[in-house]
Amino acid sequence: MNIKDIAKLAGVGVSTVSRVINNHPDVKAETREKILGIIKESNYIPNNSARILKQNTSKNIGLFVKGVFNPFFSQMINIIGNRINEAGYNMILQQNDFRTKDDDIDNLIAFVKEKKLNGVICLGGNFLKITEDSFNAIEIPIVLASVDSISSKNNGKYSLIAIDNVKAAYTATKYLVENGHTEIACILGEKNDLGISYLRLQGYKKTLEKNFIDFCESNILIGNYNYKDAYKETMKILNTNKKLTAIFAISDIMAIGAAKAVIDSNLRIGDDISIIGFDGMDISEFYNPSIATIKQPQEVMAKNSIDLLLDIINNRTQHKHLILPTTLIKANSVKKIK
Repeated sequence: MNIKDIAKLAGVGVSTVSRVINNHPDVKAETREKILGIIKESNYIPNNSARILKQNTSKNIGLFVKGVFNPFFSQMINIIGNRINEAGYNMILQQNDFRTKDDDIDNLIAFVKEKKLNGVICLGGNFLKITEDSFNAIEIPIVLASVDSISSKNNGKYSLIAIDNVKAAYTATKYLVENGHTEIACILGEKNDLGISYLRLQGYKKTLEKNFIDFCESNILIGNYNYKDAYKETMKILNTNKKLTAIFAISDIMAIGAAKAVIDSNLRIGDDISIIGFDGMDISEFYNPSIATIKQPQEVMAKNSIDLLLDIINNRTQHKHLILPTTLIKANSVKKIK
């Protein structure tokens, strides 16, 4: 039994359980009584409460990663891990499956409460629901890197290192339009996602609107950030929309899945169907033909994240919000319509 389990049984957020454990007054008496009852029945011992975290003398830094097998984060994890070791700290990795329906912020709070951490870096995740109470429950420095989305509140309580997803997706789609494409499919990640998928969809829509191209709902596909689903969805649309000439996938992994579907449909990448991905992963460069993509500054993002966190932990600086630039990588997967 952990703090997350107690929150689920009580039907409240992890931050509410944390406030009860730490005797915060801003909890309804009925809710407090219910939570305390569950704690008593489960024999839960809150030995990693905020009080103990404040007394913590360990040298642990948490790395909270959204997406158990997300290859985009592999290089970043390696860079961050090496820097943590060089600074004399230990890295504690927590991987959160993107398929879980739990809120990322609740999972993050549970991770922090159950480990003796000096600070935490989040790679990915949707933190739209993050609140003042959330930060009060965490009580250690947080750096959000490459997150799906976040509200603009509480600017002084966390650091943010990210890209402008709307602008980057606009650039990707514009590249296709500039090559004469008007019938463009967009492969998103998760269905009803309010994070990366939503933001990059807005960039896609914005490009269509500015170029007087009608938006078509049937051209929106869900690839679930993996090769197989992107492949299946692309095969379907190639069979149903014979006017389709281009595909924008919001991750390189899904772009590769789409590319295989094009080849298996006896079509040529670039000549028949143009494809552009997103992330700037090595696999895009070494695929044949190379896949055009929007390159994110992985190395810079990773180094900035851990260096900033270490500086905050050691009181050398305060929280910062940094938006890093992306780069359009052109390739043979995108060609002008003849």
